[in-house]
Amino acid sequence: MNKSPRLLSIWLPSLLALSFLSLAAEDDRFAKVNIKSTHLNASAWLFEGAGGNIGVSSGEDGILIIDDQFAPLAEKITAALASTPGAKSSAMPRYIINTHYHGDHTGSNGHFGVHGTIMAHDNVLKRLQNDEKTASAALPVITYEQGINIRFNGDTIKVVHMGPGHTDGDSVVFWQQANVVHMGDLFFKDRFPYIDLEAGGSVIGYRDNVAAVLAMIDDKTQVIPGHGELASKTDLLRFKHMLDTSINWAKAAKAQGKTLEQMTADGIADYKSWGWQFISEEKWIETLYKGL
Repeated sequence: MNKSPRLLSIWLPSLLALSFLSLAAEDDRFAKVNIKSTHLNASAWLFEGAGGNIGVSSGEDGILIIDDQFAPLAEKITAALASTPGAKSSAMPRYIINTHYHGDHTGSNGHFGVHGTIMAHDNVLKRLQNDEKTASAALPVITYEQGINIRFNGDTIKVVHMGPGHTDGDSVVFWQQANVVHMGDLFFKDRFPYIDLEAGGSVIGYRDNVAAVLAMIDDKTQVIPGHGELASKTDLLRFKHMLDTSINWAKAAKAQGKTLEQMTADGIADYKSWGWQFISEEKWIETLYKGL
């Protein structure tokens, strides 16, 4: 639709003002974020800020990070890394592992990828390449189909792709000696998960991947969720029970011919409190309905 010069003189400044206000609000939101660092065991650390939790290996060999949150937080993350043992020569990571492609886990790739090597599953590279806004420095340099082992800081960091779950490019990362696992978004602590069906995610695959990790860890394993506080095997098992209950409930409802609207009205018993800002109970039921 053509706009007259007079309308443009009113409309364009208003649009620009809204854009600036939106950017200012985003900058203000990240300005208030602090990076909380927790030493877990040996070379393993957990960083919490905004977006996905960051796993850190820091020691004599330098620094490796797992995920890197949002771009506006890159300097704050770097400052937090500077206080860890591996920052004696440089606070910039030698290696960056992306557990999947979502922006709250890869947003600082462009910052850290200038100095370090980014690794991820093959499908993470494909999806980031499809986004025109992704800088070349933000792209994974090393990719894998099933996984990779990294011997670093006196530990073996085992990166494993278990098949479609949260997306089609998820990785789980194990510190074998420190007995820590970073789940990426295959674990939302005490919350309904986001399963990105449009990016190759799978409801059944998600549950099965969680079950596979449970079989690989013990009661002393410290579990880093993609979102939420540091967890244990018991917490992950509770999450698995929620997934089982939800899937069984949704399958039974669909077998009875219930519509999405009817299922939403019924709700999932015992898990009302698991809804949160991003994935409400209604959204979780919709995911189950579409994914099953």
